Amino acid sequence: MDIFSGESKMKVKVLVRNPDDYLRETKRDIHKLPRNYNPALHPLEAPREYTRAMNAVKLERVFAMPFIGSLDGHQDGLTCLGKHPDHLSWLYSGACDGELKLWDVAKRKIVYTVQAHDGFLRAMAFSQETSSLYTVGDDKLIKQWKTQELDGSDLKAPVNTIVTRSMLTGVSHHRSKPYLATCGEACNLWEQTRAQPIKTFQWGVDSLQCIKFNQVEENVITACGSDRSIILYDMRESAPLRKVVLQMRSNSLCWNPMEAFIFTVANEDYNLYTFDMRNFASPINVHKDHVSAVIDVDYSPTGKEFVSASYDKTIRLYNSRQAHSRDIYHTNRMQRLTCAAWSLDDRFIYSGSDEMNIRIWKARAAEKLGVVKPREKTALRVNAKLVEKFAHHPAIKRINRHRHVPRHVYNSRNELRSSRIAARRKEFNVRTHTKRQLPIIPEKAKVIVSEQQ
Repeated sequence: MDIFSGESKMKVKVLVRNPDDYLRETKRDIHKLPRNYNPALHPLEAPREYTRAMNAVKLERVFAMPFIGSLDGHQDGLTCLGKHPDHLSWLYSGACDGELKLWDVAKRKIVYTVQAHDGFLRAMAFSQETSSLYTVGDDKLIKQWKTQELDGSDLKAPVNTIVTRSMLTGVSHHRSKPYLATCGEACNLWEQTRAQPIKTFQWGVDSLQCIKFNQVEENVITACGSDRSIILYDMRESAPLRKVVLQMRSNSLCWNPMEAFIFTVANEDYNLYTFDMRNFASPINVHKDHVSAVIDVDYSPTGKEFVSASYDKTIRLYNSRQAHSRDIYHTNRMQRLTCAAWSLDDRFIYSGSDEMNIRIWKARAAEKLGVVKPREKTALRVNAKLVEKFAHHPAIKRINRHRHVPRHVYNSRNELRSSRIAARRKEFNVRTHTKRQLPIIPEKAKVIVSEQQ
């Protein structure tokens, strides 16, 4: 009691709750529940998360339907695919009969068709600076096409045609400057306004079958040679820079769009090799799993993954830092693959094969293509993290890695595995036999022998 005022004071504890913590803003919102994240109160958190991860990985395999559709209209096998840098839904395709088609992938329709070359249309490349498409073929011509009209009518006739001395097998355009690189009997560097090459690089190779400009270090060019070599050029120099020779020929290569020094080559020995151009002594990674020659390779826009097309009628998706593929795509009707491309929005994969079809696939087999609401998107991200957390658990690892493959791939894989084991066993036996035959010399005798010598 206060003596001066004659009033009594008392302390009272009152529970104060903020309505915003537990009331919904509208009737359509979900009820808010108070949660205590103290680990001591949740002893069964790990088993509960493991069960959710198991359910998530099972549902992912249930909903894994990567095939979307096919684009048919060519009269001969596919040779190359081209992605328009400004239109995500535009896809250019070249065929063995020299036909060039422009597709609207979203509508799955042909926008325009033109007879671009006599014979094979070997390769194509885009110029972002002039919005042009360059094509090369067996008729020894380089043709420049405009790609600005929405109806494809500017493909009626080429804007420019350059006649070359020899047959060309590949073409690539500089990212920001008006320079063009072609390969055939030699590596030629062209300027858009000139009819003669401004530079020619040769290094004792009969022919080159693939050439690509680096998208980060823009003056660097790499080519695959018929003598099993990979050659590195710099357009500012007068001679090639480096050369590495593999055991078998490389069919195609692709630069990593995010890492300046990294590129991957598709080889005839069923493998893909990732190199660092600063060190050609050995590849930084060898990507396996194919059972026949790898024909084409293309990186995703993020640079974290790439797709490979093989002669074994399958498409494989790889993480750029892992040796084995994360997924395999195949169909009963799809025959030998000739080209593959990863869409610029990182969501789709295009493949061309010699039965005249272009197929569209999901980049992630279980991804939902329709509208995904925020709650669903959050749940998918949580499930992905849970699967990643328990990825090394035997049961989840087995379900996540399991894939059905065609019979010929399964049998070939077993045959290759048996041959590798036999070769390894033979090498071990040879080493053991050699060690047994070597005489055992005491340490003192070794010193004496070295002194006498």
